[in-house]
Amino acid sequence: MGEKITLTLQPREVHGKKVAKLRKQGIIPGVIYGHGLEPVSVQADAKILHKVVTEAGKHHPVHITIEGKKRIAMIKDVDQEPVKRAVRHVSFHAVKQNEKVTAEVPIHLIGEGESAAEKAGLIVLQALDKIEVKALPMDLPDALEVNIAELAESGDRVTLGDIKLPSGVEFLENDENAVEEGDEFHSITELVVANVYEPSALQAQNEAAAGTAEDVADVQADNGSDTDQESQAEEARPGGKGQDEPKQANVDANSGK
Repeated sequence: MGEKITLTLQPREVHGKKVAKLRKQGIIPGVIYGHGLEPVSVQADAKILHKVVTEAGKHHPVHITIEGKKRIAMIKDVDQEPVKRAVRHVSFHAVKQNEKVTAEVPIHLIGEGESAAEKAGLIVLQALDKIEVKALPMDLPDALEVNIAELAESGDRVTLGDIKLPSGVEFLENDENAVEEGDEFHSITELVVANVYEPSALQAQNEAAAGTAEDVADVQADNGSDTDQESQAEEARPGGKGQDEPKQANVDANSGK
């Protein structure tokens, strides 16, 4: 856990298309919901909110104060302007301090450039840069670290099992992230975080992948292609993870947030 992140939010009376005026004034709209709490429309200074979003991500609890009432919340969703990436809307999910939550945390490689493999001219490629964990809100780590200094030969690897989890933290193990080999499923701890490759072998893989992509593009160009459901934004697909979150349209009637 890093330093405590605090944020004061104000109730928001402006909804729909009128929130555009708020943004011009340097105020960002948002919503907070969860644990029997009716969705509450909120707002905050853009610079302050941007700093909180940057520091907390979706894996660090935020200590929120609204009209004198304090809550602990996780950032559930951030809507950003496509080009400049300016924050346009933030959704917070209120959580209980004594109940475990799931969060996606980044994985950092330790010892890059120092391994025997890299010194021998081989390439260490990170295959997994984040993973879902489960813990009490205050026990959630800012990141997980795995040391790659011992990697030496082509084919060497580090897995999730090589990561020493902080006390009270566990990997979220389910069918989606289990390792499948043939007809067998193995523990999530066998998921590969980083591999060692020969430069020539890696180049051959990249060229083969590029060739496959070109072949697919040629087929689509010849036959046309329709956008399938899997290519839609996850929140927009029926049953997507975003379906658990209250629709902002129910909070901010009309278009805009």
